Amino acid sequence: MNLSEILAKGHTIGISGHTKPDGDCIGSTLGLYNYIKLYYPEKEVSLYLEEPPSEFLFLHGVDEIKHEKEENKVFDVYFALDCGDSKRLGEFGEHFENAHFTACVDHHKSNLSFADDNYIVPEASSTSELIFNLMEQEKITKEIAECLYLGMVHDTGVFQYSCTHASTMNAAGVLMDKGIDYSRIVDESYYEKTLAQNKILAKAVLDAECYFDGQVIYTVVTQKEMEEFGVTTKDLSGIVNQIRITKGVEVAVFVYENKEQDYKVSMRSKRFVDVSEIAVRHGGGGHARAAGVNISGSEKEVKDLILKELSKYF
Repeated sequence: MNLSEILAKGHTIGISGHTKPDGDCIGSTLGLYNYIKLYYPEKEVSLYLEEPPSEFLFLHGVDEIKHEKEENKVFDVYFALDCGDSKRLGEFGEHFENAHFTACVDHHKSNLSFADDNYIVPEASSTSELIFNLMEQEKITKEIAECLYLGMVHDTGVFQYSCTHASTMNAAGVLMDKGIDYSRIVDESYYEKTLAQNKILAKAVLDAECYFDGQVIYTVVTQKEMEEFGVTTKDLSGIVNQIRITKGVEVAVFVYENKEQDYKVSMRSKRFVDVSEIAVRHGGGGHARAAGVNISGSEKEVKDLILKELSKYF
């Protein structure tokens, strides 16, 4: 994929990432948005995402993100980032489908190569690293570097997951040399939590149960519990990663209730279980070591289904 050639295809440029945007989604989309806005001032560029969690609000350009689609707006070029299929763009998928030319940059194994031009590398650490590869390094400013570094930090678990490669560390080094406050980015966007977030985390850990001789850890947060602790779904990020580090665990499963009879399942694995296979079988997607899916049913039905799927690996 050649970024300058794609941008030459039109005047109006749109960018979106997946629904419920995480660090890599926000970092990659904002990084690309800031790059285009700075170096292609003749273009009309718009970034559409659901409202980001508060820990990402320090990033440059975050206040320019549009949270609602624009009726009858047709783009010359539209980018889908960190997204395995157009449905994951939510309401902004309409912009993508109506665009004259589409491009997709992603690292999800389940990606369907659904755009006109696709840059899909499942082995890559993050979409932010792929966006870094598309840019001219000397043109990456401090503000752009902050976005891409944050995205890489979040999808690698601060460079500890198996998706971290030498190329990832080399890219991170280039971004650090741009003068970013990398310690602050890690602390404030990845580790720092409110008291309410710590309390719901403690509740989730307290209620966690282990299966298959301790190789699977599973916990649930209900809507009622979210109300009791004064949190929303945006406050639940990091819980699955926290239970993942439990000694002896291969797979961590964190489930939260979206609404009655509807649950979001997040899965993480360490070495040999490809959790994306489970997610894809039920309409979700992701990576071999990190995947998610929405499942309809009761809390017990969801749990029984996931444990049945995991029983094939143990």
